[in-house]
Amino acid sequence: MSESDSDWRPTATLTTLQHRARMLQQLRAYFLSRGVLEVETPLLADTATTELHLQSFVVSDPLHPTAQYYLHTSPELAMKRLLAAGSGSIYQICKVFRAGEMGARHLPEFTMLEWYRIDTDYDAFIAENVRLVEDLLREHLNLQPVMQFTYQQAFIEFAGLDPLIADVVQLRAAFASQVPADVSAFAQADKQTWLELILTHCVEPHLPRDRLVVIRDYPAEQASLAALSPTNPKVAERFEIYCNGLELANGFHELTNVAAQRHRMEKELGERQQRKLPVVPLDEKFLAALQHGLPDCCGIAIGF
Repeated sequence: MSESDSDWRPTATLTTLQHRARMLQQLRAYFLSRGVLEVETPLLADTATTELHLQSFVVSDPLHPTAQYYLHTSPELAMKRLLAAGSGSIYQICKVFRAGEMGARHLPEFTMLEWYRIDTDYDAFIAENVRLVEDLLREHLNLQPVMQFTYQQAFIEFAGLDPLIADVVQLRAAFASQVPADVSAFAQADKQTWLELILTHCVEPHLPRDRLVVIRDYPAEQASLAALSPTNPKVAERFEIYCNGLELANGFHELTNVAAQRHRMEKELGERQQRKLPVVPLDEKFLAALQHGLPDCCGIAIGF
């Protein structure tokens, strides 16, 4: 047995585990005091996300070789079925699984808080979650007042271009001017890929430190489950919360139109096929729940 094989010690310190336990207690107390119901939905499903940037683990059943299941990348669709059935505001703390996500900031398995509030608006929901994250971090960080940018403002401020009107050539040039890297591998990349590269390499590293930063109003193409802005159809009511350049949370004013949702998911499946990514079955139970009627609500996923 090698020395590395014999190192059985957990990587988390006892202090970290104690902090984590207190934060979980704090979360449950927060939601209990506000009448938000804790729920639990299955980790194993017979459908998977159609989102291009998320890949699901496939699970086989040795006793039923033709059966195929997926570990969920998010509890979102199952929780929305509960919302459509009349659950009211709900939350869940669970494990999620995302294939291919391994690095300094990502693991293929992690814990997520996902929650939904009915009868609230986009701005109020952003403000509530900023307060929630600030309360969770207060013991660990001395945070300055929150700052807020639209996605468009953040790109203009930190990358020097307008993401809503720039074309692929302009995006590639902006990236190359700020990141000393070989971009030949991205010669065929589309606009959304370049926007993501600029966000992670040019915008996020320059976000203000020692405070929470909200980036809101993402391009409509980057928010397949969010409602479009009533004032600007080029953007959707999606926001993210950052701390020191690290994305902590991703939230939406949820899309409730079943025809629009089906169109977006089928379009994503077509793009998956073009990119030779796994083509997965649509979650027809989720779409049926939308057809029945999803209450007006906002939702957010917070990596724990």
